[in-house]
Amino acid sequence: MRLLLLDLDNTLVDRDAAFRAAVVGFLAEHGLPASDLTWVMAIDASGYTARHEVAAALTDRYGGVVPTTTIRALLDTGAADRVVLAQSTRDALGKAQADGWTCVIVTNGRTVQQEAKIRNTGLDQLVQGWVISEGVGHKKPEPEIFQAAAATVSLPLPGAWIIGDSPHADIAGANTLGLRSVWVTDGRAWSQDSYRPTHVADDVASAINHAIRTSG
Repeated sequence: MRLLLLDLDNTLVDRDAAFRAAVVGFLAEHGLPASDLTWVMAIDASGYTARHEVAAALTDRYGGVVPTTTIRALLDTGAADRVVLAQSTRDALGKAQADGWTCVIVTNGRTVQQEAKIRNTGLDQLVQGWVISEGVGHKKPEPEIFQAAAATVSLPLPGAWIIGDSPHADIAGANTLGLRSVWVTDGRAWSQDSYRPTHVADDVASAINHAIRTSG
């Protein structure tokens, strides 16, 4: 069995698009300026800003008109309720499994939120397991989270591919472990000098197809 370790947010699913849609609805529902969308997305930083910091910023800006519970709901379920799985990604995961690959999601984040995304999109039926940083006590790019992913499906880590959109969390993690990797570019240029991905791809379906094709 061959192992594919796949990032979740902005790799398997477009987390930013889902959160953006949630913010648009939030602003409209509470009569807030639509132009604030840019500010909220910048504060959020694709989910990399700590939740309590985002919550504090939103509460400081909107606390007079929006209940704290509503702000918390936006951060906890806004993206999870709206993420979708592209058909091309679904097809690529199916092909990988048919070709004898074991697919495991490796994601940073909170367990309840990340599992909601996995189940809401049907990814729980398309992968053989997942590990979430909160649950294992390690965050990407720490080697332990990738080791935990391999252990989840009782497969050796050497020979695995790591696929993700984050140079730091995904590709640097692969580099540390000596694993092959595919960076999902989303139109960006690679900017790191000390390490590089094995391959670059425009989207996750292309990344998956490259890994399984290259490995025979």
